[in-house]
Amino acid sequence: MSTIVFIDTRGEKLPKSAQEAVTYASQLAGGPVTAVTFGDAQGLEALGANGAAKVVVARAVKAVDGQQLTKLVCAVAEASNATTIVCVADATGKAVAPRVAARMKAGHVAGATGLPEGGRFRRNVFSGKARAFVEVSSPVRVVSLSPNSVPITTGGAPASVEEFAGDLGPARVTVKELRKAGAGIPLPEAERVVSGGRGMKGPENWGPIEELARELGAATACSRPVADDHWRPHHEHVGQTGVAIRPDLYIAIGISGAIQHLAGVNQSKVICVINKDPEAPFFKAADYGIVGDAFEVLPQLIAAAKKLNAER
Repeated sequence: MSTIVFIDTRGEKLPKSAQEAVTYASQLAGGPVTAVTFGDAQGLEALGANGAAKVVVARAVKAVDGQQLTKLVCAVAEASNATTIVCVADATGKAVAPRVAARMKAGHVAGATGLPEGGRFRRNVFSGKARAFVEVSSPVRVVSLSPNSVPITTGGAPASVEEFAGDLGPARVTVKELRKAGAGIPLPEAERVVSGGRGMKGPENWGPIEELARELGAATACSRPVADDHWRPHHEHVGQTGVAIRPDLYIAIGISGAIQHLAGVNQSKVICVINKDPEAPFFKAADYGIVGDAFEVLPQLIAAAKKLNAER
């Protein structure tokens, strides 16, 4: 009986979501686990600090091919007699976890937000407006972890790295072009997010938002109309039709708070809203609100953040 964790480690550094998933899996197992990944990832030994004893990597798999990756996870799970398989509830995990659950006849908990309580996993439903508690009765269980759900643990010994030697069949996915989102903190992993809406009046006014984000060590985001008007890149669009996020702090500036936007950000631990319209719907969901002109409030927030950073 063992626990394995499937993670996507593509990129120049280990993603926070991968470290969270390994931490979570080791807490579920009560000890070290086996991590499974793919591609040309480097520095995988560092996952030992989060609770991985071994990392199995399929170097031949370069793209997110759901069928190949499902075969990879199932092969490692069967070889290690795993009864718990943990994935990240990101685009890659969502392509693999349901397939693995179906193939292994396992119960699947999608989007768990913490360790089980009384044998039941908690997850958010109805766009975060309610919680569901799921109990898995099958011998094998697959659990997808929502990003920013558990603190990362460190301190373990380096993990051993082993290359997967099995046959995963031919690839059915070909990568023709790769577009990187650019520098900065990936939105799903950000602990703090500063977001702007149509109230910023134009892309030329985004400087203060970016400056506040730098001072707070935050990622930048935007509402859908802003992305649709090409004021900001689409990968910054948060909401029901964009990226769903769960940061510790979400600052919304010049965003009215339509229900589609709230659906993607209402799992934030603290929401601060800045809007000159006191009737803006976002204030009903906010923990803190400032009724005022963003172009007057932002300079004051930036000055306060700079002062705080200077005092540290």
